[in-house]
Order: sequence, then structure tokens, then C-alpha cells
Amino acid sequence: MNEVISFEDFSKVDIRIGTIIEVNDFPKAHKPAYQLKIDFGELGIKNSSAQIADLYSKEDLLNRQITAIVNFKPKQIANFMSECLVLGVANDKGKIVLLQASDKIKNGEQIS
Repeated sequence: MNEVISFEDFSKVDIRIGTIIEVNDFPKAHKPAYQLKIDFGELGIKNSSAQIADLYSKEDLLNRQITAIVNFKPKQIANFMSECLVLGVANDKGKIVLLQASDKIKNGEQIS
């Protein structure tokens, strides 16, 4: 377990629901990854790099809802600026499985 944090620490993390609207290969990434454009409703469209190419095809990802942290500082990854962190968990083979809501949610809704 990581360091124990306060609720105030957790409340600083802005986790939202978004829909992937564009998926592109990311050949300059060190591990198999995609460049994603994600629609977060009123927050707008944000870019993300995600190392999920091992389990998901581009077709599987298009129009899929995901959860992401949207208030990290943008991070330069090779020639791409990632503006949010798509959330997932490693399966028993170390491949990232996306976290998503069980029902369709309005883009931009905040996880609480």
C-alpha cells in the first residue's frame, strides 16, 4: 500500500469520464502505445498517450468511454503532449486493462 493520504489530498485529483474520439498509432513510444483524443464534454478534448496497444485495437477503443485524471500537468512523450492520464490496472500478464463505468455516463462527469 502507498502512503496514507488525507481526503483533502484525494479531492485534488480530478477524475472524469470521457469518450475516445480518435486513436492513432504512436511509433515513437518506447512501449506499444496509442495517441488518443478524448472528449470530456464541457472540459473539451484532451490528448493522452496510453500503453494499451497490447490488449486493445484502435477499433476497440474508438467511441469507448474511459476514466482519466484530467488535472495533471501536461507531459511531453516523444513528439506528443499528453494532457491527461487514462486509468487502468495491470492484469496477471502485466497488460493494462482500462477502467470504465458499467453504464454510459455523460462526458466530463466527475468521479466522486
